[in-house]
Amino acid sequence: MADFERESEVLASLDAKVYAASVDDADQASEIASNLSYPVAHGVTRAEADKIGAWWEDRRGIIQPSEFIVGADGKVVSSTYSSGPVGRLLATDAVKIINMYESRK
Repeated sequence: MADFERESEVLASLDAKVYAASVDDADQASEIASNLSYPVAHGVTRAEADKIGAWWEDRRGIIQPSEFIVGADGKVVSSTYSSGPVGRLLATDAVKIINMYESRK
């Protein structure tokens, strides 16, 4: 999440909005969100994770990293899923993807 915060100005210049979701309770999520300029949802359930298409891990009852880039029309144009820290979408990669789609307009 901090990676996206570091790129917040670039993302804002692209009119991109960042949102995060966590299974953590309100206090834990607020602690994380205090250093972020974008909203962090808390207390996300399996049903809610399923609605947004996130990858739920039953063993620990958590959302695994699931990143989505949604176009202006509301359709997912890119999605990334990871079962650990390797393979997550980096903010700089999100910027590249957004720029690629913008250049195709």
